[in-house]
Amino acid sequence: MRYFVLAIVLFCVEIFFSTDVFSVPKEGSPQFLVDDTKEVHDKVPVIMPWCVIPLDPAYGGQWVVAADLTGDGVPEIISAENFNEGDVHYTSAVAVHKLDGRLLWHWGKPDIGRKTWHHDVACQAHDWDENGQIDVTVCEAGAIVELDGRTGVEKRRIPIEKDATDCIVFCDLAGKGRPTDVLVKNRYNQIWAYDQNGVLLWAVKEPGGYRTAHQPRPIDLDHDGRDEIIAGYALLNCDGTVRWVYDSERIEMDRGHLDCARILEYGNKLKDWRIALTFCGANAIAVADGNGKTIWEVTGYHFESINIGKLTAEQHGMQILVDIDHQPKGQSPIWLFDGAGNKLGELITDYSRHHKLLDWTGDGIAEIVVAHSRALYDAKGICLATLSVPKGVLAAAGNAKRSVLLADMNGNGIQDILLVLPTHVLIYKNKSGKAMAESVALGTGLNVTLY
Repeated sequence: MRYFVLAIVLFCVEIFFSTDVFSVPKEGSPQFLVDDTKEVHDKVPVIMPWCVIPLDPAYGGQWVVAADLTGDGVPEIISAENFNEGDVHYTSAVAVHKLDGRLLWHWGKPDIGRKTWHHDVACQAHDWDENGQIDVTVCEAGAIVELDGRTGVEKRRIPIEKDATDCIVFCDLAGKGRPTDVLVKNRYNQIWAYDQNGVLLWAVKEPGGYRTAHQPRPIDLDHDGRDEIIAGYALLNCDGTVRWVYDSERIEMDRGHLDCARILEYGNKLKDWRIALTFCGANAIAVADGNGKTIWEVTGYHFESINIGKLTAEQHGMQILVDIDHQPKGQSPIWLFDGAGNKLGELITDYSRHHKLLDWTGDGIAEIVVAHSRALYDAKGICLATLSVPKGVLAAAGNAKRSVLLADMNGNGIQDILLVLPTHVLIYKNKSGKAMAESVALGTGLNVTLY
């Protein structure tokens, strides 16, 4: 009898770990481990910038989004400064440039903010009022401010809590078929939702009992036409009520907050979704389904920003690229996982925090671009090319961190590379890439984030 009971227990354990409810990935031997910190990239192609745009020295800052504000089919560069005191920050100045460097307009108070960032800045481009013209919406201290995209003239001002200025996210809570609602938040505790007319819809403090994410993530998981919100460890319904809270026996979730959430697989049913999550302070990466149930977890490292893409034809489905932050200079890794959480490889650069995936060669397989090393890598971590930056531009930027954005900058549906420095934006035209299967917005699109 004793052996029979033991057999039943072992059978149940085997069934549990063999289903898609929860699995422990096998790290095994990765397919590649590349240390790029000592490589000299003098034998690889050099990609010259298509445009080098000096940012306005008074009003310009390193937070950048791009959108066609004038309606001429060519995006403008929108850059912003941010004020910070006691980890409460807001947008303090904005400068808008044409691609030839001309200043189109500026707004704000240029002497109170900083040029660089270490967090998102509440400045996005969107046709919020649905008049066919893209405007710039920012969070000033105590207000959402909508600025006319063509002129920078203030169109309207919506009073909000003084510290609800950490970031701004457009979403569709009403089921109108486009993002007409907006979310604002303070640093880590509370989120407020407003409709198109500036009416407060709801406010949620410590969603699910935990801190908020850096940027709330709208997603229509149940296909009812209204966005749910990944607010942190909790998923909120469109009315702000909590639908589920992520739970883990392996992750000490009280130690931090959600850094990033990205869609690994879209599903017709909630159980078929796969959502990749990183846990700041709690040192983990996980994938959950649309019900918030764990599919797999990897712990022990400060995983930060996630890119999802097809990096190799040898693997089924999409892969996950994620950096490990808070490492000494020269020991900054990016890991590549398959969809089941198995580690495929590791690339080490001097500083890997800001990275993106795009098809640069036109073969349907994504390449990795890392901002700090100014280099493109293949899925084995081999450097394919470097991004050229004029010496004077590098000298002006000093030791500031660099960010990288993807944007269609000429209307051909192909993503180009934007390298963003505190003093300049450099655009590298993607000459060999193919247009995306899905529609790509002109410019950087909605809800740009550093995470």
